[in-house]
Amino acid sequence: MRILLVEDDEAIAEPLAKSLTTQHYAVDVAKDGQEGWDLAELFTYDLILLDVMLPKLNGINFCQRLRANGNQTPVLLLTAQDNSVNKVMGLDAGADDYVAKPFDFQELLARIRALLRRGGSTLPPLLEWKNLRLDPSSCEVTCDGKLVHLTPKEYGLLELFLRNSQRIFSCSALIDHQWSFEEPPTDDTVRSHIKGLRQKLKAAGVADEPIETVYGIGYKLKPEQKNVDQDKKAKGLGKTKLTSSSPSPVPQQNQVATGVSKVWEAVAQKLEERVATNEQALTLLQQGQLSEEMRASARMEAHKLAGSMGMFGSDEGSQLAREIESLWEIQTPLEPQVIQQLSQFVAALRQELQLLNSEYKQESQPEHPVQGNGVFGHSEEITNAPSPMPEAAGRLSVSTHKKIEFPTAFNQRPLLLVVNRDRKLTEALAKETDIWGIQVRFAQTARSPISSARELIAEYSPDVVLLDLGSTDTSETNLALLAELNASNSSIPVIVLTDKDSLLDRVKVARLGGSGILQKPVSPIQVLETVNQILQRTRPTAAKVMVVDDDPHILAALQTLLVPWGMKVYTLENPLRFLEAIAAAQPDLLILDVEIPEISGIELCQVVRNDPQWSGLPILFLTAHNDTKTRQQVFAAGADDYISKPIVEPELITRILNRLERSRWLRNLAELDGLTQVANRRKSTQDLNWYLQLSDRHQQPLCFAIVELDSLKEINHKHGHAVGDRVLSQLGELLRQTFHTQDVVGRWGGTEFVVGMAGMTKTDGERRLLELLKRLRQIEFTGANSQKFHVTFRTAVVEYPQDGANLQALYQAADRGMGNG
Repeated sequence: MRILLVEDDEAIAEPLAKSLTTQHYAVDVAKDGQEGWDLAELFTYDLILLDVMLPKLNGINFCQRLRANGNQTPVLLLTAQDNSVNKVMGLDAGADDYVAKPFDFQELLARIRALLRRGGSTLPPLLEWKNLRLDPSSCEVTCDGKLVHLTPKEYGLLELFLRNSQRIFSCSALIDHQWSFEEPPTDDTVRSHIKGLRQKLKAAGVADEPIETVYGIGYKLKPEQKNVDQDKKAKGLGKTKLTSSSPSPVPQQNQVATGVSKVWEAVAQKLEERVATNEQALTLLQQGQLSEEMRASARMEAHKLAGSMGMFGSDEGSQLAREIESLWEIQTPLEPQVIQQLSQFVAALRQELQLLNSEYKQESQPEHPVQGNGVFGHSEEITNAPSPMPEAAGRLSVSTHKKIEFPTAFNQRPLLLVVNRDRKLTEALAKETDIWGIQVRFAQTARSPISSARELIAEYSPDVVLLDLGSTDTSETNLALLAELNASNSSIPVIVLTDKDSLLDRVKVARLGGSGILQKPVSPIQVLETVNQILQRTRPTAAKVMVVDDDPHILAALQTLLVPWGMKVYTLENPLRFLEAIAAAQPDLLILDVEIPEISGIELCQVVRNDPQWSGLPILFLTAHNDTKTRQQVFAAGADDYISKPIVEPELITRILNRLERSRWLRNLAELDGLTQVANRRKSTQDLNWYLQLSDRHQQPLCFAIVELDSLKEINHKHGHAVGDRVLSQLGELLRQTFHTQDVVGRWGGTEFVVGMAGMTKTDGERRLLELLKRLRQIEFTGANSQKFHVTFRTAVVEYPQDGANLQALYQAADRGMGNG
């Protein structure tokens, strides 16, 4: 249970918080009324302990505001003013109880327990589940009358599940309820506490498993009477790993489950053979005829089973395979008791495989197909059949998925909706947005801007919203709009403008789904740069992921998991063909197994990091090993992330998406010119050389041009550098609009730009550049003293191969054409 303590006297707050913590409560402490109010808005509490005499916002007003906002959290007032008038004021303000200082701690605990029971209305004093009993008054847990020793966090988790028997808690929800604001743990920590609690309850003799994992969501208390297999069948999930640590969206679950079931049909026989290999090795061991070669083979098969059994939902099978692998690694002759233990493990593994096979056979013929959650709004079938790559890539295969098409006009510009009362900033944005290639609409301020914003959002579906939190009287309404936008099916990125810049403000905006926060005063350039960054981040792109693993069934399962997310998945079994494969795939992210025959994944990681072309490629390791030494080796080799098998699908997807987004953002910083948003010299040179190689291979022309803006020095001198930057930015926008995505547009410094058009002749290129010049001449710029002016550029066009056999020769030919040679 989570308590907010609002008390400005440290001599009372600190010992009281410690004492409550020893009673298994999670406690957040606020030192004044305003800080307490901010925390109460950010987090959900089971109880608020509130001092009356507080700085900034006193306890009476705090309580009145809480109730006026519809927050019914129980409130227990603490005060040194022990008179009837103050008690009446506190209770009339909405408090539930009142304790005078100095107070007896045991009495305070009793009142807290009473309020918590009252808050649940129907909660019994004793919480029970089968033969398990929790007594909140004594903080004791018993099983069949015997005391169960739990840590404070384990006790808190169990109490939370018992008090909310119908609710499913994600990891983030458990963190909100059981950890204080100052000590938020990771999701892995929460899972570790759940695991520890389960083990202790099982060891204590609790009938059945009380805590149920709801795949894709979180955890809940298992109903006392329930047929688990029927429930899984009804959900259509079986043992597909969909355990989620957060409420982030996942692809349509019925598609994932069906896809994994199809993969199971292909791999079941192979898993059967791996178990049979271990059974054969065990028989030879018992007969004293086991060879070292057979031992090594059984160990390798057990290692692969640890990953593949977990991949298909059998944590028990994965753990058994790990135990078997560790026993096969013992070099000295095995003792009889160890052989007996190995025999038990192998027999249990056989039973687990049979159970798994039975479950997947049932799922392959569902009585009632489950509808997907519709996150992507389509129901196309997943394409699992890999298509071959060029033979030079060895055993590299690729699996793709038909991506959603976004019907947008070629020259359609992104739309920014501004909800802002600052007329000066609004007027400045109106002048700048056109130059940045952005459409803008403003919510009307003559009436409610929020109402106007809702109408404009419904009518135009903006790409980004700029939301000014404004004054105190409008900030709550605007935050409500922010939450509304975040909760909508088509979530719109929102940039928030605020007068304040505290950590709690930033957390509040982040919790409500804000994509960025800017502190006022802010310039229109800062706003538009932030808008541009968010547009780059949210623009849909198809990511290429390459997976290297010697287990073809792991590769098939990973394809099934990743393809529904619009990723192009390349798989490679033979690591000896790695260099050819990575050159063919050109991946955005690399997934490696640690233990691969002949060349390990760690060695492949080192090879990648030593190659300048791939040194920045995100690398993620998947492995059945989870020891400290392996993790150290993985990160020392240059890995970015590490996931232990068995693979939890949402965790894998979340980690991959986060790495891809971060990598794309860093790549944009490294490859794009910040002012014009076209490629910088290094990136455009790399792309041009690549297109030249393709043109040479396929005997195709390539058009190359230099574009140089006229009179920028005079513009800067006469109108200022800010105006000169606007001119360059506008030219960059026109270049991006005029040339297609497969063309190369780069800024090579100052006023000089280059353009490369593969497959186009010199005549075609000249026509396109004349169109660009015509459009630029039509733009009217405003300089100093509102003076209007127009700009032009010079250009020269050449063609590969007749004007030059390489990029340097083409540049020199175009430069001579400009009259510079």
